[in-house]
Amino acid sequence: MFERLTEQLGAAFRKLAGQGRLSEADVAAGLREIRLALLEADVNLAVVKDFVARVKAKAVGEAVLSALAPAEQLTKIVYEALTEMLGGADYDPSFTFGAGQATVMLVGLQGSGKTTTAAKLAQRFVSEGRRPLLVAADLSRPAAVEQLKVLAKQVHAGIFSMDDPGADPVAVAKAGVAHAAKQSLTPVILDTAGRLSIDEELMNELKRIKEAIRPDEILLVVDAMTGQDALQTAQRFDERLNLSGLVLAKLDGDARGGAALSMRAATGKPVRLVGMGEKMDALELFHPARMAGRILGRGDVLSLVEKAQASMDEAEAGQLQKKLRRQKGLDLDDFMSALRQTKKMGGMRQLLGLIPGLKVSEEQFEAGQSELRRFEAVVSSMTRAERRDPRLLNASRRKRIAMGSGTTVQEINRFIIRFKQMRKMTAQMLKGGKMPWM
Repeated sequence: MFERLTEQLGAAFRKLAGQGRLSEADVAAGLREIRLALLEADVNLAVVKDFVARVKAKAVGEAVLSALAPAEQLTKIVYEALTEMLGGADYDPSFTFGAGQATVMLVGLQGSGKTTTAAKLAQRFVSEGRRPLLVAADLSRPAAVEQLKVLAKQVHAGIFSMDDPGADPVAVAKAGVAHAAKQSLTPVILDTAGRLSIDEELMNELKRIKEAIRPDEILLVVDAMTGQDALQTAQRFDERLNLSGLVLAKLDGDARGGAALSMRAATGKPVRLVGMGEKMDALELFHPARMAGRILGRGDVLSLVEKAQASMDEAEAGQLQKKLRRQKGLDLDDFMSALRQTKKMGGMRQLLGLIPGLKVSEEQFEAGQSELRRFEAVVSSMTRAERRDPRLLNASRRKRIAMGSGTTVQEINRFIIRFKQMRKMTAQMLKGGKMPWM
């Protein structure tokens, strides 16, 4: 996500940083590179012009040109302008429903990812302790109802549908809301029909559903990878339905990021959620300041912490913490447990992107992944006693483990040396009175 844009902006800032004090000409040259980077990322032209004008107005002032680290000042200005363009530092994307029942209506073109997004949103609400109900009001696409039923079961959410293919979507929506009220289920999430392109029949159907149930939220789901087309889609849906927000699906596959960067400025509607993968928990609230940090290579520590908290097995974490407090040395079972917790947090590549200042090439990433797989194979080939006490690993045991894991004795030796180094480092942290994650 935003990989090319991050590289280009980083190169522009590094070039400026190497010049010490900046002249107006230096700033102008830097802004030209930033402008080209945004245009190549498929950001809307009008949005780019406004963005560059804002940055220029602040960057050519005395505070930047006379600063001891002008390139850092310029980076800060660009970060603040990006944050503003994406929605502002104070924007809160959270759902704040009032008392009683709440309804969220998802709309969008066919293939944008509405049905999957509906299930992912239900998963978010379930994780918050709510009892959502999914309503299958898409009666146009074959198997849409069945798909939603399968996904609802997967995320442990309620499901309402009518098996009559000739049923009126408006009637289905009204019956679903009434069913939710009887069962005290909330929020209600409506999966509505889409088309390959916007037409009057679709818009009239959605407008009738809106008038019948008066939803608290009308969210447009757009495929982030469609670029400029996503802006036109959002504008046309908003004209007819008065959207409350946007959901950018498949943002993790959008290398350029033009739709994400342009959407708020071009439509005036906030981006509420972004799809960051195929798993049901891969739907994130959209925080402009955090996204701006990712784009500029600053990472996103807050999202990383939230992922860790949501994915962590409390029982395993508690046992590990007790062991650390007793200052008992970590064993290989502990490291395997930590590795499993990391995998629950999502794709390793996505997690690395959240760590500030960390830049990993494709070759380095693949080498690291291969190393982790070999480490898992080695540890899995050990007995429980060997995992708990690596001192038992004599020459014959290491040979057996190498054969069982498809590695060599030399690799086993390297793994054990690294493990001892990590355990020693953890012990030193504990002596200083700090846990490794503090």
